[in-house]
Amino acid sequence: MTTVDLTARAAATGGSPTLGGYLAIPDGAGPWPGLVLVHEAFGLDDEMRAHADRLAGRGFLTLAPDLFSAGGARRCLVGTFRALFSGRGRAFADIEAARAELVSRADCTGRVGVIGFCMGGGFALLTAARGFDASSVNYGMLPRELDAAVAGACPIVGSYGAADLSLRGAAGTLEAALTRADVPHDVVEYPKAGHSFLNASDNAPALMRPFLRVTGTGPEPESAAHAWERIERFFRTHLG
Repeated sequence: MTTVDLTARAAATGGSPTLGGYLAIPDGAGPWPGLVLVHEAFGLDDEMRAHADRLAGRGFLTLAPDLFSAGGARRCLVGTFRALFSGRGRAFADIEAARAELVSRADCTGRVGVIGFCMGGGFALLTAARGFDASSVNYGMLPRELDAAVAGACPIVGSYGAADLSLRGAAGTLEAALTRADVPHDVVEYPKAGHSFLNASDNAPALMRPFLRVTGTGPEPESAAHAWERIERFFRTHLG
């Protein structure tokens, strides 16, 4: 597991002036299918690195670009969400830079998926029709023009929590849109889960944790175990 400098790639895609990332490499001999992991709003923290390590342990060459590289979360968060809401901007170029980096590597098969959590889940959905071979959308917000966003999308596996007050009904809405678009998909809403239920620990800043608990945010191990099994099986099916 190592840090990588994606600045040159970002320059080619119109991305951030500096772009770093975290690369998790499976054990053994490649090549392996690749995954771009898009982090939560809290940044590329230990929890997101643990997700990358987990996926590498399942045989996926996983690269997590740090969307806050050019100034940290305080300076980049607003611009990153602005890109998410508009469907264009530097964050999308950074994600494409990570995808291009994986495709170029000799230890990658050339088939690359995208997986995102929270804020990153929204990006995983919006990039599903932008060159990826499979997408995992985890409690990601849905765009206003959902049908347009999923037209021509790659296969999508989605995981949401029924206790997530911020995304009530999102799973059903997404599944209906994917069915209309004839996109292969597997979308599940977990009754006992809330937002960020795939995380193993509460990674929010301490001052935010009481509020987030009230809104149904935090780990839910039983739902997470089932969701991870679905995600990994879906990627094996569609990435090889």
